[in-house]
Amino acid sequence: MLLFVALAHGQVEGDNVFESDQILGVDISFYNSNFWTLLNDEYDGDQNYIPAGISITTTDGTLELDSVGIRLKGNSSMMHPGDKKPFKVDFNRFIAGQSYDLLKKLNFNNGFKDPTFVREKVFYDVCEAAGILSPRATFAEVTFNGAPWGFYTVVEQIDDQFLDRSIGDDEGHLFKAGSNFGGGDGEASLVYLGPDQAPYEDAYELKQNVSDDWSDLIDLIAFINTASDDEFETQLADHLDLTPYLRSAALDNLFSNLDTYTLSARNYYLYHNMTTNRWQWIKWDSNETFGSYAFGVPGDMAELDLDFDGGNENRPLLKRIMESDVLRAAYHSEMCWLRENWFNPEFIEPRLDELKELVQEAVYADDNKMFSNNQFENNFNSNQGGMGGTLYGLKPFVEDRVDYIDNNLVCTSALNPLAEAHKLPLTVYPNPAINLLQIDVGGEQTNLRIFNTNGQLVHSELQSQHWAINVREWPRGVYLVVVETDQRIQSSRIFLK
Repeated sequence: MLLFVALAHGQVEGDNVFESDQILGVDISFYNSNFWTLLNDEYDGDQNYIPAGISITTTDGTLELDSVGIRLKGNSSMMHPGDKKPFKVDFNRFIAGQSYDLLKKLNFNNGFKDPTFVREKVFYDVCEAAGILSPRATFAEVTFNGAPWGFYTVVEQIDDQFLDRSIGDDEGHLFKAGSNFGGGDGEASLVYLGPDQAPYEDAYELKQNVSDDWSDLIDLIAFINTASDDEFETQLADHLDLTPYLRSAALDNLFSNLDTYTLSARNYYLYHNMTTNRWQWIKWDSNETFGSYAFGVPGDMAELDLDFDGGNENRPLLKRIMESDVLRAAYHSEMCWLRENWFNPEFIEPRLDELKELVQEAVYADDNKMFSNNQFENNFNSNQGGMGGTLYGLKPFVEDRVDYIDNNLVCTSALNPLAEAHKLPLTVYPNPAINLLQIDVGGEQTNLRIFNTNGQLVHSELQSQHWAINVREWPRGVYLVVVETDQRIQSSRIFLK
C-alpha cells in the first residue's frame, strides 16, 4: 500500500535514504506472530527470507510496502546479546520489481562492538569523500510488530544498482570475499590454489552475473602469485584498477581496519569491469574500524606499522606491493594524500561531533543496545573494554594515529619520487572566491568533485579541462576541490567568502 512517495529528484538510487544526515523510522510488521523463531530457523538453515510489511519514514515522507523479505544476517555481529540481531530487507523478494527509493535491498547493522554507533558511518563517509568505492550508510530506529527493536546503521547493498551508480558498468562478475567457510583454503586471501574453480568456492561467492566460468578471477589470482617481480610491478595496473586500490588499502591501514583482506581475508568485493577490463576493489562490513579488530596483532593499533601486510605469507597482493619500491612509494603517496585531506582531526573530529549530536537521543532510547549510555558518551574520547580487546576512543585514536603517521611517513616529493608524477596540474582561482569559481587542469580531461567540511559531495562534473562554477548561493566556508583521472589525482582547499 503506497501512502506517500518522495524520491528526491528521482534520479539516483538511494538519494532519499543516504543523501543527507538523518535517522530513518523503520516499522516492520511480520505477518506471522512466530516471526522471531522463523527468522532464527532460516538463519540456521538456508538463510531464506520471511515476508513482512514495512513502513519507512525519511525527512521527505513515508512509504509503506507489502510483502518485503526479511532475514537475519552477519557472522560475529550475530553474537550481539539479546534479540537485536543484524538483518537484511529485500524489497522485491516476493513482489517482482518492487523497490524503495529505487533500491532492491538494505542492510541493518546492530552496532556490534561499537558503543558510539558511528564507526562504520564515519569510515564510509571518508571513503566517499576520498573517492574510494564503498557503500553509503545512515541510521534507523526500528520496530518489529510495534515493539521497539533498536537503533541500527543502515548500509547500502553492493549489487548491480551500486555498480551502475558508482562505476557505470554492471556487466561484469562481482565476487564477494569471505562469504563461504566450508573448508578448503577458507580465506579470500588471493592465494593461488590452481586452475580449477572448486577450491576457490569456499572463500569467494559470485554475486552478480552468475556463471560457471570463474576463469577471470582465477587468472587475476594467478597473476598476483606467479608473475615475476618485474611483471608484477609493471603489469599489476593492467589487471587491477591500481591507484584506487592503493588508496583503499592505505585508508584501511590509517583506520587500522583489519577485518578485511589485510588480516581476516574477508569483507571486500572484487568487480571485473568489462569496460576497462580491470578489477575494482569495493569496501564492505567496516564496523570494526578504529582498531577494533586486532586478533593476533600485538601492540597499540594507533601505532600499526604503515606497511603492515597481514603479517604472514598468505596476503600476496599486499605483501608483493610492500616488496616493490615503486608500488610501495605509490601506496605511501596515497597515504600522504589521505592524511592531508581526510584522515586528520580537523576533518574527522567535527564530523564525530555532528554524528554524536544526531544519534544521541536515539541511542539513549535503545534499550536493546550492547553498551551503556555512559560507554556511548565516553568512547568518543576514551578507550573502553570490549569483546576481543580494546575499543579505542575515536578522537584520541585519530590524534595518536596522525602523530604516528607524521613521525614515520615521509610525504615530500624528494623522498617519494612518485608523489609529483602522481599529481595533476590544478589551478583554482580566485581563492577566496565570492561569485564565480574557476578551476583549470592544464588541458587534461579529468573528473571534478567538490566537498564541504562535512565530507559531503556538493558538486561534481565529468571529463573536462576547465570549469566556471557559480558559487554565489553556496554557504560560506572551506571546501575541498578534487580532480582525478584513473591514475592521477590532485586536490586544493578553497574558501568562499
